[in-house]
Amino acid sequence: MAAPTVASDVEVGLESVFPRELGLFADAFPAETRYRLCGHELSIAQYHGAHLGVAAPVWEAALTLCEYFEAQKLNFWGKKVIELGAGTGIVGILASLLGGDVTITDLPVALKQIEENVHRNLPMKCMARARVCALSWGLDHKEFPKNYDFILGADIVYLKDTYPLLIRTLQHLCGAQSTIYLSSKMRQEHSTEFFFETLLPMHFTSKLAFRDEAENINIYEVTSKNNIGQ
Repeated sequence: MAAPTVASDVEVGLESVFPRELGLFADAFPAETRYRLCGHELSIAQYHGAHLGVAAPVWEAALTLCEYFEAQKLNFWGKKVIELGAGTGIVGILASLLGGDVTITDLPVALKQIEENVHRNLPMKCMARARVCALSWGLDHKEFPKNYDFILGADIVYLKDTYPLLIRTLQHLCGAQSTIYLSSKMRQEHSTEFFFETLLPMHFTSKLAFRDEAENINIYEVTSKNNIGQ
C-alpha cells in the first residue's frame, strides 16, 4: 500500500496550535497528504471539517485501485474515462496523468475539493483533458455519453438505497466496449457483498479481479453482458 507522508512541517505546526477537533479552521487549512502512485507524486487536500462527510478523505479502496492500475499496467492513453463518486478525485486525477481523457464526478458539494486537487496535481498539458462535474446517480446520468472506455469507482458501494440508482447509471454509461473497475471495502453492515455478488451480476458480467485480504478490499472488473467477445 502506498505510504502517505505529511505534506509539510508547517501543517503539523498549525494543527498543534489549532487542533483539528475544534473545527475552526477546517475550510482554510485542509489536511494535505502526499502519495506516490504509478510514478507520480500526488498532493491531495481533504476537507474533513467542511461538511463533506465520506467525500472528504482518501479511502484505502481508492489507493488499492490506483495501485492496481500500476500492477496491471492499464493503458489509459487516449481513452475516455469517467470516475463516479470521486470524493477527492485521486483516482480520476491519476487516470488523467496516465493519459486518459477523464470526467471526474460527484455530488455538487464535493466539486470544490475535486477541482482544487485537479489544479494541485495536473500539469497544463493534462488540464485540457480533465473535466469536473456533478452527477447524481439515477437522476442526471442521461446527460452523459454512453461510450466510455473505462468507468471507475472506489468505495462508492455503501448505501443500500443508492444501489438501484448506481446500477441505472452504470447501465447508461457502459457501452459494449466499456470496462468498469469498482474497488470496495467489503462491509457486511452495508450489504456490499449483496451488491457485488447478487445485484451487479444480474445486469453485468462481473468478476473478482483482485482481493486485498488484509484490508478486506475487492476490485471487480465489470462489463456489459453485450460486450463483444463475451
